[in-house]
This record gives sequence, structure tokens and C-alpha cells, in this order.
Amino acid sequence: MTDRQLKAHYLRKILNSRVYDVADETPLEVMSALSRRFGCTMMLKREDLQCVHSFKLRGAYNKMSQLSKAALERGVLAASAGNHAQGVALAASRLGCKATIVMPVTTPEIKTASVKALGASIVLSGDSYSDAAAEAHRLVKKHGYTFIPPYDDPDVIAGQGTVAMEILRQHSGPLDAIFVPVGGGGFAAGVAVYVKAVRPEVKVFGVEPTDSDCMYRSIRAGRRIEMSEVGLFADGVAVKRPGRITFDICRRFLDGIVRVSTSETCAAIKDIFEATRAVCEPAGALALAAAKQYARGRDPAGRTYACIVSGANMNFDRIRFVAEETEIGEKREAILECRIPEVRGAFKKFIRKIGKRSVTEFNYRYSDPGHAHVFVGLAVADREEARRLVEALKAANIDTIDLSDDALAKEHIRHMVGGHTQGIHDEVVYSFEFPERPGALMDFLEAMSNSWNITLFHYRNHGADHGKVLAGLQVPAKERKAFRAALAGLGYACREVTAEPAYRLFLGNRD
Repeated sequence: MTDRQLKAHYLRKILNSRVYDVADETPLEVMSALSRRFGCTMMLKREDLQCVHSFKLRGAYNKMSQLSKAALERGVLAASAGNHAQGVALAASRLGCKATIVMPVTTPEIKTASVKALGASIVLSGDSYSDAAAEAHRLVKKHGYTFIPPYDDPDVIAGQGTVAMEILRQHSGPLDAIFVPVGGGGFAAGVAVYVKAVRPEVKVFGVEPTDSDCMYRSIRAGRRIEMSEVGLFADGVAVKRPGRITFDICRRFLDGIVRVSTSETCAAIKDIFEATRAVCEPAGALALAAAKQYARGRDPAGRTYACIVSGANMNFDRIRFVAEETEIGEKREAILECRIPEVRGAFKKFIRKIGKRSVTEFNYRYSDPGHAHVFVGLAVADREEARRLVEALKAANIDTIDLSDDALAKEHIRHMVGGHTQGIHDEVVYSFEFPERPGALMDFLEAMSNSWNITLFHYRNHGADHGKVLAGLQVPAKERKAFRAALAGLGYACREVTAEPAYRLFLGNRD
């Protein structure tokens, strides 16, 4: 088909899709705070508010509602990383047929539990959608099930395209671009072909993670590319090769592919939470991450961008990782290694130079009598503030290395600072708790460094109402009474852990 014929074909299919037997018309909401920050209008299309918390039920139901009675009676089967599975399971329950879903073993439990709750049977196979799809096709041949494709099917594409129909109806004013996540390409294909048929001046960008960018690679190569491995953080788009039909539509009608990092995705999850109080899944935040990246690369003043939040099936155990990566994605955490002389007063000088900045992490372990190496994380407004801080520390003769963009430091070294020490026979180690408020850690460090040499220090801000610190100090036996009196004067809850096995095994003196 020519471009004109293809647009006309899908326009008819989208306008006649039967998605509203199960799907809701979700709202298009303006993100007021983020819009002010960028000087443009950022909008969210809230597909996370569907009953299965994803857009996927649109395509699944549109496809299944058009199956023959015989096809439904044989039972349906789908391969899915989770959201398509829930759409198929819900459609099957509404249409009264049996559903079997093949899912990657890496699928978050929240998605497998939701599929089971909708009455479908689950088979776990492989690490990605592509692996699960291979097993699904084997089961189709063996049992005669009716296969429901997650993206590479005209009826599925048309069902997903109804999201674009709603966006253009809900926002009739100027619209510069729509951002849509890409896995196999069904969603992006449906959105792009509808928009280009109705309002061709509106740009449509697909969005992929940098480690799962099969559509980007395929469009650049002019043919479908299969990746050997894909990143699994954004599991909803972890596809090794785009569909045949979806590739053809996307290469014709998308205005480009924006690739985003894991850190950018996590920052977008936080933005969406702050705007809506909803926690979306990684794939659901891709569109906003891309819109922010796109806006930073040009003058966004007066522009209007629509970002599709494709899903909200987030596993709770991922939230801690998201929170840590968010500050990196927004470049609002400086990770520094500082070398200070191991002399009385040097630690206090270093603390005062940091000032009242919010400390996200503080790690130190005595290693030699000459110098101390401190690993510290600090909240900053941006990379420029981090640069100025490094210059100020160096000007104070504190050797400093900025590790803010060092993947090894952020992913591993920050958790491994410490270990055994040598030559210290009068070390005492205490666990402390103090109210987590601005400046509290600095007040604590000021008090601790007055009279006794600090030999060990570990603190990490986890967002709790109380900060927790593990601190070692060199306190001669004859000064222990005075030390305990000083602790009582501090008013912080604490307990000595010097005799505990974990300290002796991993941190204690080797002599």
C-alpha cells in the first residue's frame, strides 16, 4: 500500500475498533510543576488508569472480539511480559473463553499475580518476550490454541491506535509532539498512523531504553534487526526484534526514536509520582523521560507535548532502586572521593566545608596514619553546583575526585567502602539514631569529632524519619567514662556494637 492508502486503511479500523466494551477513555492531564520548570506544556495520557493498569487491553480485546466462535472455543494463547497478558486474560473472561499466557521468567510478580487473578493459566519460559514467544508458538502447534499477538497484528495495532484518537479529541489546540513507548511497535504504529492521517503536522516519537532499542536499530539499518540481549529494567518493552507489520508502519510514520537511560527513566517515574501520586512502571515512564530529553535539546517555550503513561504494574521491590537512580538521572546528587590528612581538626574542617548541604551518603574507614579517604554523596541543584563544590574543596587543600558519573562507584564501590583496619587497638563502635532533618548529620559529626579520632563512619539517607549511623572512634580505656558522658549529652539513641560478630568479622582490627 501507499502511505495514503495505509493511513486510510488504519483510520477506518481505528474508528471502528471495539475497545470500549472493556477500556475507559483515560484523561489527558497537564503536569503543572514540570511545565513551569521547562517553560512548556507537558501532558500525561493516563493509560495507567485502565482497569488492568495498561493500554494493552485495547488491542487484545479488539482482536479477540472479532474471532469466530470456533476460534474462541479452542482457547486463546498469548506471549507477554505482563501487560498484554492481563489484557488477554480480561478479554477472555469477558468473552467466555479459556486463556493461556506464556510469560518470561523475569516478569514481575505483580503482573503474574494479576493474570492469575483474571482466570488465565500461566507458563513461564525464557528471559525476554522473544523467548516466551518461541514457546508460545510451540504450544499453539501442539494444542491448536488461537494465538493473540501482542503487537504485530492489524487489529491489535488498531486497538492501540484509539489512544491517539482520544488525545487529539481531548486536546484540539496546538500540539507539537506525542511520545509513545516502543517494544514490538504495535502501540507506536497505531498512534503514529492515526495522527499522520488526521493531524500530520503533529510529530510522533517512539521511545526506547538505550539497552532495548531494536526499533531504533532496525529503522537505521532499513531492515528488522534482532538483538542478542535486551535490558530487563523496562520489562514492558524488552523485545529483541520489532514486528514485521509494526516495523513497516513505524519507519514510515514515526518522526524519530528517542532513546533514554535507566536513570532518566527513574527520574521520570518520580516526576509522574509527584504530579499524580501514581507509581508507574519503567516502561510507563519512557515517554516523559524522552519528552524531557527532547525539550532540553531545544527551546521548548510555548510548546505542547503529550506523553503516554503506558502502564503502572510496578513491583514494589524495584522502588528503592528507582529512588537511588532518580537523583542520578536528574543530576542532583554529587558523589565525591575526598582525601584529607589524618590529623586532629582535619575532619571538622572538611565537614564545615561541606556546610549544611543534605548528605545522602557518608563512608569512611581508617586505613593508614597519613590520610583518610572519604566517600560522600551530597544533594546538589545541578552539575554546576557540584563543579563549584569540588573547586571549593580543592581550594581548601582537600584533594577531591568527582565520581558523579562513574558507574563503578555508583553501582558497587559505594557499598564496599570499609573493611578491616590495622594498628588501632582502642576503637569502639556504636550504632546511632537521630532525627532526620536538614543539618542533623553535620551537627552529629561536629559533636563526634571534638575530642576523639573518628576511625569508621557509615551513613546513608534512606528517606526514613530517623538517620542511622555506624561510627567508630579511637577512645583510650582511661577516657571511656568521659566518652560515655559525652554520648549521654548528645541525646541520640545509641548502642555499642564493638563486640558483635558482624563488626569483628568484617570491620575489626586485624592485628
